[in-house]
Amino acid sequence: QVQLVESGGELVQAGDSLRLSCAASGRTFSNYALAWFRQDPGKEREFVAVISGSGSTYYADSVKGRFTISRDNAKNTVSLQMDTLKPEDTAVYYCAADRAPARRGVVTTTSRYDYWGQGTQVTVSS
Repeated sequence: QVQLVESGGELVQAGDSLRLSCAASGRTFSNYALAWFRQDPGKEREFVAVISGSGSTYYADSVKGRFTISRDNAKNTVSLQMDTLKPEDTAVYYCAADRAPARRGVVTTTSRYDYWGQGTQVTVSS
C-alpha cells in the first residue's frame, strides 16, 4: 500500500524558515515525480513545487526564490525548504506523487497526481 506522510509543519513568524518532509512507502519512488501543493480553507489546492526523478525542478511563481524542493531517492523522501516565509504562505501543505511523469499534461494540476499525503499545517504569523 502506497503511503505518503508529511511532517514539519508548525507555527512560525514572518521571515522565518521551515523545512517540510514527506516520507513515501509502499514502493520505490525513484521514477516518480514528487510534488508539494498547499491549500487554505475555502480555496482550491494550489501547486507549489515539483521535482522529477532525475532532480529537475519547477516552482510556482509565488514561491520561486524562497522555496527549494529536494529529494533523496535512497530514502524515498522529498523535502521542501521554505525561507523568508510570509503570512500568505499559511496553508495545509500536501505531498503528492505522479507515477507516470512522462505522460503529457500539466504538472501543476492536482488531477495529475496519483497519491497524496494527509497534509501538515504551516502557519505564518505577521
